[in-house]
Amino acid sequence: MKKTITIIGSGFSALVASCYLAKDGFDVTILEKNHTVGGRARQLSKDGFTFDIGPTWYWMPDVFEKFFADFGKKPSDYYHLDKLNPAYEVYFGKVDSIKIPDNLADILFIFEKEEKESAKHLNDFLDKAKHNYDVAIKDLVYRPGISITELITPATIKKANQFFSSIRTTVRKKIKNHRLQQIMEFPVLFLGAKPSNTPSFYSFMNYADFGLGTWHPKGGMYEVVKAMVTLAVELGVKIETNQNVEKINVENGEVKSIVSNGITIESDVVLSGADYHHTETLLEEKYRGYSENYWDSKIFAPSSLLFYVGFDKKIDNVSHHTLFFDTDFDVHAKAIYDNPKWPEKPLFYASFPSKTDSTVAPEGTEAGIFLIPIAPGIEDTFEIREKYFKSIIERFEQLTNQKVSENILFKESFCVNDFVNDYNSYKGNAYGLANILTQTAFLRPKIISKKVKNLFFTGQLTVPGPGVPPSIISGKIVSDLIKKQFTNI
Repeated sequence: MKKTITIIGSGFSALVASCYLAKDGFDVTILEKNHTVGGRARQLSKDGFTFDIGPTWYWMPDVFEKFFADFGKKPSDYYHLDKLNPAYEVYFGKVDSIKIPDNLADILFIFEKEEKESAKHLNDFLDKAKHNYDVAIKDLVYRPGISITELITPATIKKANQFFSSIRTTVRKKIKNHRLQQIMEFPVLFLGAKPSNTPSFYSFMNYADFGLGTWHPKGGMYEVVKAMVTLAVELGVKIETNQNVEKINVENGEVKSIVSNGITIESDVVLSGADYHHTETLLEEKYRGYSENYWDSKIFAPSSLLFYVGFDKKIDNVSHHTLFFDTDFDVHAKAIYDNPKWPEKPLFYASFPSKTDSTVAPEGTEAGIFLIPIAPGIEDTFEIREKYFKSIIERFEQLTNQKVSENILFKESFCVNDFVNDYNSYKGNAYGLANILTQTAFLRPKIISKKVKNLFFTGQLTVPGPGVPPSIISGKIVSDLIKKQFTNI
């Protein structure tokens, strides 16, 4: 008799875990709260436009390749990838931007043009970053976060000092040009923490950026979700949508069943890819591994105010990914991490996938996604959203030297309240726990429940952390642990 596994949620980590577990012989069912799969990586379609609601960056292609290779597949079996050139563009002022090319030689040329001898410094920095990438992605991040000993290897002992110095300190030791500093500090924002609080070991994100490049799956990131769903179904995974899990039943310290839409479903194992904090509220209090005080004391990665905009014309002077660093990042960061409130002059990001992909917008139009990082848990109202949309569109027009406000066909927004309502996200966070030193590896919430046998967790609140590639890795880690627990199947 096959062991049954019920997975709560259908985000990247849950889909990945379902594939491995089905391959290993488990009877796997995914229960998704919403009417479509993908978790935070859902898709919005409107009037011929297509938007990724969640992740828009495709970095670390080797992680995706490794996942599909474990099933004898390749990403190209499911979706087409284009390497972006430029990878992205960064605005610092009016008609003042730097485009990051798709190869290191051209990147080095741009750095040297901005600051003499910076190309050499960048090359030296990236040599170390590549080594860190090899250590991290090929070894450390696939460890389950059970013990500190996982971090103690010959390679990490040599790099111990990198865990106690910051990315900011390392970058600014040799690079003095502020524009270049911002470009080099940008990748660690994917980890959900300030560069000043992120260990310099995470320079491997710079190698992911400059060394591996930025890619786009034709049709958007949701094509990756569709690929994983196709693979999961081929492997025998059952996926049910509109399933609101209301309770996890435990007897004598062991999970027995879940209640979804009022119906009890027995299960040998429950794996939650949903919000960790929310999942524990489905348990009786005595079975919860972490208190409310614990969660309240954690440093969370930002939430986001997002806008999905259809324009009736093509937008000039922007790239597929465009970052607007024309205001002070440190001031904005304080409004996220130190004194949570709405920022006065936020940095923002815009994605125009139709610059690369003609399938996501009608001919002659442009699909635009705008994102402002904000603190989780702050007030979210229609009036606030409108105020910030007006503000960033005005800045966008000034910085890119064009008028677009009269060319908006429609806009949709997504913010703190939506993260709570759609994903049961703690305080409406968008990316999980920040990857600072005190929340790294074994210091993150555990994949294996501390109090309930056969209850497991996966996703951005546990190891290895925020982002799509880490979520894929998290799904692999938890599936290995479950398989190990049932080696007799």
